[in-house]
Amino acid sequence: MAKVKKAPRPKAQTPKGFRDYFGAEVGERKAMLDRIAAVYHRYGFDALESSAVETVEALGKFLPDVDRPNEGVFAWQDEDETWMALRYDLTAPLARVYAQHRNDLPLPYRRYAMGPVWRNEKPGPGRYRQFYQCDADTVGAASVAADAEICALLADCLEEVGIPRGDYVIRVNNRKVLNGVLEATGVADEGQAAAVLRTIDKFDKVGEAGVRELLGKGRLDASGAYIDGVGLSEAQAAPVLAFLTSRGADTTETLANLRDAVGDSAAGAEGVDELAQIADLLTAQGYGPDRIVIDPSVVRGLGYYTGPVFEAELTFEILDEKGRPRQFGSVAGGGRYDDLVKRFTGQVVPATGVSIGVDRLLAALREKGRVGGTPQGPVVVTVMDRDRMADYQSMVAELRAAGIRAEVYLGNPKNFGNQLKYADKRHAPVAVIEGAEEKAQGVVQIKDLVLGARIAESASLEEWKERPSQVEVPRDQLVARVQEILDGQA
Repeated sequence: MAKVKKAPRPKAQTPKGFRDYFGAEVGERKAMLDRIAAVYHRYGFDALESSAVETVEALGKFLPDVDRPNEGVFAWQDEDETWMALRYDLTAPLARVYAQHRNDLPLPYRRYAMGPVWRNEKPGPGRYRQFYQCDADTVGAASVAADAEICALLADCLEEVGIPRGDYVIRVNNRKVLNGVLEATGVADEGQAAAVLRTIDKFDKVGEAGVRELLGKGRLDASGAYIDGVGLSEAQAAPVLAFLTSRGADTTETLANLRDAVGDSAAGAEGVDELAQIADLLTAQGYGPDRIVIDPSVVRGLGYYTGPVFEAELTFEILDEKGRPRQFGSVAGGGRYDDLVKRFTGQVVPATGVSIGVDRLLAALREKGRVGGTPQGPVVVTVMDRDRMADYQSMVAELRAAGIRAEVYLGNPKNFGNQLKYADKRHAPVAVIEGAEEKAQGVVQIKDLVLGARIAESASLEEWKERPSQVEVPRDQLVARVQEILDGQA
C-alpha cells in the first residue's frame, strides 16, 4: 500500500502587496485618526461606516469580463452570479449610500468616513494593496462655499496632527478652467483632448519646455527613447502653456493670467470666477496664501472632477532611497464631483470632498519626529508565588481601576529574571514585586524600569545610591506610588 503523503504546511507569510501592523503602528494610526475625526466633527460632519464590499455595478469603474472584473479591484461572483468587490475608495460607496437613503438624509449631507480600501494593483516600495483613507464630503451643496470649507478643513486637519504652517500648502485649481483652455486650443477630438490632459499632468516632471515638446511633435526622454507628441500647433499649444505658467506673485495676478489663458470660453470664465470666490471665502476665514493658494498646475485626474480640485502637499525635504533630497509631496486631495450620484438617480447631485492618505501622512509625521519612538507598555505585576495569583490579580485590578495600564505576568514564573526580561520587551515603565516576605510585612517593591535603564547606562555608584530605581512602599500605597513614578516619566 502506497504511503500517504502528508499535506505540506502552509507558509507563514503575508500575501504579496499586504503587510501586518503591530501595536505601536496601530496606536499611532488610531491617535491620528482620532485627531482628524475631531476636526471633521467640529466642522459638523457626521460619521458613516459603509460596507467594505460593494457590487461592481455600484462601484461603476470596473466591469466584469468572462472570468473576473477588470484589474484594479478584488472581485468575485456571488452565489446569485452578482459580481462583488472590495471597495477601492470611500467615495464610490458614498454615492451609493446617498442614492439609497436620500429620503432619510438631510440635504446637504455632510459625512466623514475612515477605513481600509483595497486595490488590485502592482505593489511596490511603500505601495500596498490595502491602505487606509480618511474622507470628508458634502453632498447636495452646489455653492463653492462647500469647496472652500473643505480646503479650510484640510488645513486644520494637517495642523491638528502636527504639520505646522510652512511645512504644507493646499493648492486649488478648477476643471472648468481647463475645459476653457481646451476650448481655446480648438481641440475637439476626445482622444486628443485626453492626450492634452495627460501631458498637462507631466508638467511637474518635465517642466514648461518638456510640455511644449509633448504638445507638439514629441521629445526624447531621459533614457533616450522618443515619446510621440499630441500634435498641436504652436498656436494651439499656447493657451495650455499660458494656463500652466499662469501662477503669479499673488492671487490677483494668477486669476488675471487665467482669464487670459481661457480667452472667450464661457466655461473657463466661470471656473476662474469660482476660484476667485473660493479665495475670497478663505481670506474671510483667515486662510491666506501661506496655507492655501490658487495653482493651475494641480490636475488630480481631472476627468473625474467637474469643478474645483485641491491637493495638500508637504513642502519639507526628505532623503530618498539614494540619499538625494526631495520634497515629501502630496498627502491628500479631492474636489467637486457633481456627476457621481447621477449614475444611480439620473439627476445631478452636487458633491465635493477630500481624501487624506493616512499611511503617507503617518510617514510624514515620522520623518518630522512627531510620532514613533519607543511606546510605553503596561505596568507588569510579577509573580513570586504562583499559589498567590489572586493577590497579584487584586493588585492589577486596583491599578486598572485607577486608569493605569497594567498586567500580571502569565508566563512561567519560575525564573524571576525572565519576568524582568519580559517587562523589558514589553517596554514596561514599572514592575511590581511582592514575595512572601513583602506579603508578611504588608509592603510591595516598586521598580522604576525607565530610571533603572538610565542609571545602568551612565550613572555612578553615588548617583545610583541617591536615586534608587527600586523602592519599598506600604501595600495600600501601591497605586499612588506607581502613578507618581509614571507622572515623573512623562
